[in-house]
Amino acid sequence: MGLVSSKANQTMPQIAPFAAVRYNLNHIGSLSDVIAPPYDVIDPQLQDQLYRKHPANVVRIILNRSEPGDAEDEKYVRAAKFVTQWKSEGVLRQDETCAYYVYHQTFAIEGQTFIRRGFVARVRIQPFGEGDIYPHEETHPKAKVDRLKLTQATKQNNSQIFGLYPDPQNEIISLLDAATVGVEPVEAIDHLDVKHELWPVTDAGVIQRVSQLMQDKPMFVADGHHRYETAANYRDQIIAEDGALPSDHPANFVMTVLVGMSDPGMIVLPTHRLLRGTERFSSAEITARLAGCFDCEIVAGGLDGANAVWSSMQSADDQGLIGLYACKDDTWVLCKANDGAAEKMQSLAPGQSKDWQCLGVSLLHRLVIDELLQCEGHPKPTYVHDVNEVLRGMRGEGSQAESDSDEPYTLAALVMPAKLERVEAISLHKERMPAKSTYFYPKLLSGLTFNPLA
Repeated sequence: MGLVSSKANQTMPQIAPFAAVRYNLNHIGSLSDVIAPPYDVIDPQLQDQLYRKHPANVVRIILNRSEPGDAEDEKYVRAAKFVTQWKSEGVLRQDETCAYYVYHQTFAIEGQTFIRRGFVARVRIQPFGEGDIYPHEETHPKAKVDRLKLTQATKQNNSQIFGLYPDPQNEIISLLDAATVGVEPVEAIDHLDVKHELWPVTDAGVIQRVSQLMQDKPMFVADGHHRYETAANYRDQIIAEDGALPSDHPANFVMTVLVGMSDPGMIVLPTHRLLRGTERFSSAEITARLAGCFDCEIVAGGLDGANAVWSSMQSADDQGLIGLYACKDDTWVLCKANDGAAEKMQSLAPGQSKDWQCLGVSLLHRLVIDELLQCEGHPKPTYVHDVNEVLRGMRGEGSQAESDSDEPYTLAALVMPAKLERVEAISLHKERMPAKSTYFYPKLLSGLTFNPLA
């Protein structure tokens, strides 16, 4: 991926080491018992499992559950009480020395093992659009209100932002990895059997060199847009209450895991859609409505034909391919965008770049669902990342973390993941992709590090 040139009128991201608050292994035993995935992928069943796993599991902070008789916002107050209690009991303690925290995640996809390498740092907050920190997805106001209330109560970053930076030779992470040779990491295994390892790097020379190398690099927010905007809102609130902050005040920064875009472990998975509240279509109706913009192929096999559809899409590796499930006649339709789709997108979204218009999720939502199928205003989709989850959802089996209802789904869509090159291009256009355009796997763990803001 190409570097962005430094310009005099741009403010480049600044990073800084910090003394993290971390779990005291002498108190909690196994780190695996107290960590959790990000709050927004925790469904009620997993939340209960995490609650039972350990009395100090981080879920009690990041996703404290409401209890009978709770006053409004009581769950945030209770989360803050856990932070205070665990610090006083020595369950959580702050490191004595500032560090960059090297973070490796080892995971398997389709039988192949990968290691994604990054490091945790404080990143100076800049308003989106005013510097070289770029968002790539739209956000929902409800989630930002929730995260702000939690930050106000706990006065710390409880989970990391996920930031990407260009480094074609992986120079920065190689430098940090070299500083960890011979040092035992702290290690945790999550509920998906992903191994997470963390090493603090306190060497002043290494820290200075890493800070210098990062100084002229842009950062693209891969995940955690809500938490980033929450950090900015929290900082602004502190300034409004107390006046201007010193430059090094921790509220000017947000805890971030930084990963090089060229790292071999950078994997982007698809985010498929399950929809409710739409018309129930037959395959013939879908084909007719998409005529002129998509070349449609009927796929045999009923609902299970999803596997053949997805296999074809993966092999072709084409953003213009979309799989739609027609509930009315239990049939999948493989839809390939043609020149008519490109022309229609230019008229539907004239202010967007060609990179945005050609994105699979843009075609799906703006052209297919809203325009051609005339389902604009449908309830929020359920987002899943595996074809088996699509099958279970359409059969009404199990619960989905993203689901807002128990009503049957009326439409399913398989969509290609955006490549990192497309994320970078759209971000540099200062555009945002539709919500849930990307799924960077694996998720970052909550509970490895906390960043005090006071």
